[in-house]
Amino acid sequence: MRNHRNFSAFQAFNMRRRDILRVTGGVTIASLLGCRDQSSNRDQSSNSVEPPDELAQSSPDFPGCIVRPQQTEGPYFVDDRLNRSDIRSDPSSGIEKEGVLLRLTFKINQVSPDACLPIKGAIVDIWHCDAKGVYSDASDPNFSTLGQKFLRGYQIADANGSVEFTTIYPGWYPGRTTHIHFKIRGGENSQQSYEFTSQLYFEDTLTDQVFTHLPYHTREQRTTRNDQDGIFRGGGDQLILKLTQDQTSGSYTGIFNIGLDMT
Repeated sequence: MRNHRNFSAFQAFNMRRRDILRVTGGVTIASLLGCRDQSSNRDQSSNSVEPPDELAQSSPDFPGCIVRPQQTEGPYFVDDRLNRSDIRSDPSSGIEKEGVLLRLTFKINQVSPDACLPIKGAIVDIWHCDAKGVYSDASDPNFSTLGQKFLRGYQIADANGSVEFTTIYPGWYPGRTTHIHFKIRGGENSQQSYEFTSQLYFEDTLTDQVFTHLPYHTREQRTTRNDQDGIFRGGGDQLILKLTQDQTSGSYTGIFNIGLDMT
């Protein structure tokens, strides 16, 4: 993390104050719980959080405050401060990445013992690889895309704690299952500094279906599924993005709710 106070996300359901684990003295909840690192070919995982059993239930009172584990930032985060909702193109060339259209909404809330309130002004970054498994603005043994900015950008949460992105369904690369990186941090007017970093995943059966289409099916069959990905095994089942498909266009839409405990 970059000189920010770490915190974890929690799900609220009639919480009493002692039910919420807190981060103090710069120690993350993950380290307090003694979670272990995992790694893969390209990403090294950070500690992830397994919520207490009493916090792991769904909450009709606070549906937007859902527990999510932190996961590794990985090697391809670039703090370009590229403020845009549609992240499909490289701004310098205007070339748009091909792939199945994906519209993604984050809804971000702050958890307290008796409320779940939207966080206005939070900065939400996302970044992911293209259909061929290539990240932008990166130097890798298999590719060099330095200076290109496709499939990355950020948005600022509105009064409802929401941000929206238009992108494509990600591809894959050896050692990792299909995923999207995201980072949530305090904006300029935030009263406190915070940062939460994790990843989104997809159901394997859906990914198999998407990868039968262009441009994905021009590649060999993917080699890593969810249960084979060491980072996914560190809480990825709590980070799966549920999607609905537009039967006319074939595009997908997903909404991801997350609650952050910043006490």
